[in-house]
Amino acid sequence: MVFARRTVRDLKLPIAFITQISQSIQSQLNEFRALEGQDMFPGDKMVLIKLDLRVNNTLIRDQFLWDLNNFESDPEEFAKTLCKDMNIKDPEVGPAVAVAIREQLYEITVQSVASAKEVRVSKKGRRGSDLFPACKVGGTTVDLMKYFSYKSSVVRKRREWDVYEPVVDHLTQEEVEALETRQKKAAR
Repeated sequence: MVFARRTVRDLKLPIAFITQISQSIQSQLNEFRALEGQDMFPGDKMVLIKLDLRVNNTLIRDQFLWDLNNFESDPEEFAKTLCKDMNIKDPEVGPAVAVAIREQLYEITVQSVASAKEVRVSKKGRRGSDLFPACKVGGTTVDLMKYFSYKSSVVRKRREWDVYEPVVDHLTQEEVEALETRQKKAAR
């Protein structure tokens, strides 16, 4: 209630908004409490992140697996390392890569929460792994046990190397203009 009053005062809203803001906050808290204690991504969950972006004269195409349960993973640090490894000098590329990763992670999380709500409504009383099928979020969530048993290695097979190899092209100004022209035509 205090937050609602301060918000109304700070934004110079009519006093009637205090009740509406308080009710909105309360309903969001109740919704959170209903999901509290449930793992968003039970087990090891990997998602495929795909990069296909152009920043200034640098074109980057890459795909890699991202562990949703590893909260130590940092898109900014990943982008910095990618730029260093690929010898990318443009200072705008790293932040663009990090934003692209964060956007995809955000979409996956939103879809997972929506999925949890749907399943929770249809399967009242069930908990745990029943809430999240192995491949739910647009088919991009990967159950690690499906690909790696305890006897196998996480090292990729040689035939998979080219699939997960980043591609970085440095474009000339003419190539950038031609690419922009094709994108404009495709947008129409």
